[in-house]
Amino acid sequence: MTQDELKAMVGQAALDHVVVGEIVGVGTGSTVNKFIDELALMKDRIAGAVSSSEASTARLKALGIPVFDCNDVGEIAVYIDGADEIDPRGHMIKGGGAALTREKIVAAQARRFVCIADESKLVDVLGRFPLPVEVIPMAAQRITRQFAAFNGEAILRMRGGAPLVTDNGQHILDVRGLMISDPLAFESEVSQWPGVVTVGVFAHQRAHVCLLGMATGVRTLDFG
Repeated sequence: MTQDELKAMVGQAALDHVVVGEIVGVGTGSTVNKFIDELALMKDRIAGAVSSSEASTARLKALGIPVFDCNDVGEIAVYIDGADEIDPRGHMIKGGGAALTREKIVAAQARRFVCIADESKLVDVLGRFPLPVEVIPMAAQRITRQFAAFNGEAILRMRGGAPLVTDNGQHILDVRGLMISDPLAFESEVSQWPGVVTVGVFAHQRAHVCLLGMATGVRTLDFG
């Protein structure tokens, strides 16, 4: 099966985790786009969605799914999103689509996080995928030097010859060369660095379940 077919398969499987009659948290990215397309088939059975990016909001609205602001709703039953990497304990690296801050906000508002991914995203130790870190622009160089102390090489993410600007008006550093053996401690430390908006390690907001697309079908990993 192609990677696109694997994404479509887990996007469809995620519908089983949507709570009928409630608002669903929706993430960002190519795998989530497959889920959004499937969610449209049951839009009359949900109250609407909370979205983690402008791109997902536009896709949801185009399919007739109401989108609510986080501040206008209470606790969300489930948040469904992809990952750039996920380890055997449900810790993730996210932010390849530059939406990590809003993704972490929605994840924190949800009772359950269901990760949808293809089997290439499952790793023993986080860090093979460059770690996205959303930063306030004036702090970028100092944070780059701080990562160098971890043997990490932080590179400013560019788009069209200029620094990429997130939905929040900030920049992204992509950090290579890390081996994140203790994701919870790493996330806690880097989150305290002045100028860091959000680090793309999701350990405090780890996945409860991962639906992993494989050639043999969807494998469910339950992290409790």
